[in-house]
Amino acid sequence: MGIRYYKPTSPGRRQGSVSDFSELTDRKKKPEKSLLKPKPKTGGRNNQGIITARFRGGGHKRMYRIIDFKRRKDDMPAKVIAIEYDPNRSARIALLQYEDGEKRYIIAPYGLKAGDTVQSGEEVEARLGNCMPLRKVPLGMTIHNIEMQPGHGGQLCRSAGTSATLTAREGKWAQITLPSGEVRRVSSECRATIGSISNPDHMNISLGKAGRKRWLGRKPHNRGTSMNPVNHPMGGGEGRTSGGRHPCSPTGVLSKGGKTRKKRKPSNAAIIRRRRPGPHYATN
Repeated sequence: MGIRYYKPTSPGRRQGSVSDFSELTDRKKKPEKSLLKPKPKTGGRNNQGIITARFRGGGHKRMYRIIDFKRRKDDMPAKVIAIEYDPNRSARIALLQYEDGEKRYIIAPYGLKAGDTVQSGEEVEARLGNCMPLRKVPLGMTIHNIEMQPGHGGQLCRSAGTSATLTAREGKWAQITLPSGEVRRVSSECRATIGSISNPDHMNISLGKAGRKRWLGRKPHNRGTSMNPVNHPMGGGEGRTSGGRHPCSPTGVLSKGGKTRKKRKPSNAAIIRRRRPGPHYATN
């Protein structure tokens, strides 16, 4: 697993890099057909045709891989048939085949290989790829694909290279430290998978040119200060005028350090320590 750099045959090639895909299973070129479903494009528009997510559209056609985030097929070993590429996420996915013949996709942990065996349940061993309730996970263990509510499926730590640490347990609550630095408590009945997510080099890949971003379905992003006042709160003015408004979205939602989280959000009680402030954190 690493990064491949091209020879500088053009300006885009000079700056671009790609994953070497060395962890993928060579003989498995096509995804499992029974675990695919169509993924229609919307271009960032809602059912009324109004743009609700800006700068989206185009991109290569994709089929969605149905991922098993819940891991509720207990006490039945599953063999890893292949490690595959998934165009819909930054991590790799692993194709499992259970003893009864059923196949499922899971997010592949870093270090999992074709031929390995994984299992989920209450009394399974705490090793790479196994899924179990947090009350059974040893303290200090690296985990991913963590449920926020029992039975809802994994929602935390699902992107490439991420993982959380189980730091404490008290009563029916478990305390985990997330990649952002946030310390959060979740129910001990919530499930998590042992290990960290695959493809940790994803963050070091350089696209190299604007066209490659278009292949991913992203259109050019223009700044609010370059617009007119009718289009954006930060628009207008003479020359490079900052405008007098704090950095925000067209609807006025603050960015770059402004707090946008609801003060009375019910899940605030689950946060023990807030995440680390970003580089644009506003102190005032």
